[in-house]
Amino acid sequence: MIRLFTLCLLLAAAVGTVQAADSAKAASLANTVFLDEFGVKNLRLQTVEVEEQVFEETVFALGRIEVLPGRKAVVSSRISGRAVQVKARPDHTVKAGDPLIVVESRQAGDPPPQIILTAPMDGLVVELDIAAGGPVSPDKALLAVVDLSTAYAIARVPVHLASLVKPGQKVRVTSSGWPGETWETKIEHLGALADPVSGTLEVACHLNNQEVWLRPGMPVEFSLITGKRTDVLAVPRIAVQGEGADRFLYVAHDSIPNAFVRVPVVVGAVNDRFAEITQGLLPGDKVVTTGAYSLAFAGKGSVSLKEALDAAHGHEHNEDGSEVSKDQKTAGHAEGDGHDHRPSGVAKLSGLTLFSLIGNGVLLVLLVIASLRGGQKAGDKPEATVDRPATGGADHA
Repeated sequence: MIRLFTLCLLLAAAVGTVQAADSAKAASLANTVFLDEFGVKNLRLQTVEVEEQVFEETVFALGRIEVLPGRKAVVSSRISGRAVQVKARPDHTVKAGDPLIVVESRQAGDPPPQIILTAPMDGLVVELDIAAGGPVSPDKALLAVVDLSTAYAIARVPVHLASLVKPGQKVRVTSSGWPGETWETKIEHLGALADPVSGTLEVACHLNNQEVWLRPGMPVEFSLITGKRTDVLAVPRIAVQGEGADRFLYVAHDSIPNAFVRVPVVVGAVNDRFAEITQGLLPGDKVVTTGAYSLAFAGKGSVSLKEALDAAHGHEHNEDGSEVSKDQKTAGHAEGDGHDHRPSGVAKLSGLTLFSLIGNGVLLVLLVIASLRGGQKAGDKPEATVDRPATGGADHA
């Protein structure tokens, strides 16, 4: 009896495992987007293989671009007079020594004496505040020249994060005006005084700006590298979709081309480039990066499950993705059109589902047999007998 009961339990466990595998396969296919080659190209999908890496802990801060101290020069005249010629043009490049303004002195003379104001350094002309014929006096700034080959980037970090930043730390700076560009630098110095109004501390960096892409007044974003961790499973931030508790990625199917499975994940730390994945992925998975957002709105895709499996495996499948059985193929050949002609309402069963049904039937039969044997043993038990003394013909003398 015990052996029979153990056999029933083992059979039940096997059936449960098969059912779980069948359910997992169905759930995976239900969360899969099937595309053709044109769909992949139209969505511009790109994938990257997941691997463990060195993950950088960062502090994010907003900032702006300013003129580096010592890289701005003001042009003025030592004598009073008027501007005869103004050769400087706003926002144009000049070299040190280039003539900018010709000033005619108020001193008597025929002609009156003139002086030429030249560029004090290489740079761009800004703050031009004089026109030909305008008055000139020693106390008036006529223009300024700024050298923007090195940009001065200033960030404001909350004071409660002051312990995480120090001079020499690596910094990445980005600008919305130049998407895709990153300036890598280091912290030059921290502000001597904190701002009591905003509760922030100044963090200053120098950026290579030879192309003069960054202009004073532009907002920029800082990622201050405060630490590193090794062997972290991380993916590009652009790959992570959803928000709050519902975060997911799209992973390329391991056997079906142009098929992408929606995989729920748990996100850990996030920096300016990568997101740590603590649950849901394995090294070697190919995650969709560019185009992941569009893929989330692609529905079931541009091809059916049957078409995707037929193309991947090279033989015909049913609409639910199951293999076409021999009976179906025979029936299809008999009809001459290669299709399955089951009566309306008859479902097509996969191999796993069929095995599950057979297993359940066998389990039911074994349980009935066990029940009958238990009842039979209980019915065959003999009745208890009691010895009674004889009562016949006693002689009472």
